[in-house]
Amino acid sequence: MKVSRIAVTGALAASAVLVLSGPAFAHVSVQPEGEAAKGGYATVNFKVPNERDNASTTKLEVNFPTDHPLASVMPQPVAGWTAKVTKSKLDKPLELHGESISEAVSKVTWTATGKGIEPGYFQKFPLSVGALPEDTDELVFKAIQTYSNKEVVRWIEEQKEGAEEPDNPAPVLALSAATEGHHGASTDTAAPSAEASAESASHEDTTEAAAASTDSSDTTARVLGVVGIVVGVAGVAFGVLAGRRRTTA
Repeated sequence: MKVSRIAVTGALAASAVLVLSGPAFAHVSVQPEGEAAKGGYATVNFKVPNERDNASTTKLEVNFPTDHPLASVMPQPVAGWTAKVTKSKLDKPLELHGESISEAVSKVTWTATGKGIEPGYFQKFPLSVGALPEDTDELVFKAIQTYSNKEVVRWIEEQKEGAEEPDNPAPVLALSAATEGHHGASTDTAAPSAEASAESASHEDTTEAAAASTDSSDTTARVLGVVGIVVGVAGVAFGVLAGRRRTTA
């Protein structure tokens, strides 16, 4: 009896933990495929879980940061969804690859053409974005999730330093340190390669010279060996002849 009560109590406690911890993981988030390096381009995925048991997610609206605008944003097609990219004029033009950009993407909206994200499922919405800013460590995107029952959840609360995670946190993309040559190899990278090639060539020359020297030494040794054999044979023959002459005498 006691064992049964303990088992039931443990199961209830575990269920309570799962229920209480569930919402912390069930929010809209953004993660890069690989790295999202400052100054470069990246593919990022907005992950949208369905938190409701009686409704499907039918729309997702992601608002882009205005303090660090992105000039290039391209959505990847997602089956059962349409994507609309909205651009807005910038207060201050951006310099991108030597060109002045006067507008940037302010919002991307995905709308379901079918059932959407049903209860118990999640969906990823990929975007190619860039060039990523170099003067910040993260980008905050505010997302709005709409359900088939017209319920709207606003994932727009920013994390305050030292505070607990808000109930409806905004998706945050962490940026990694800038790397050399986002669009090709840098000269610093090419230089060691040239030096390595020179060292490799020098090593090959040395190896060839050593091989040639070894071949020459082997040839000389063979010649000397043959000469030694000839001299030895001649000596033996001379000794035999000398013996015969003494015997005859």
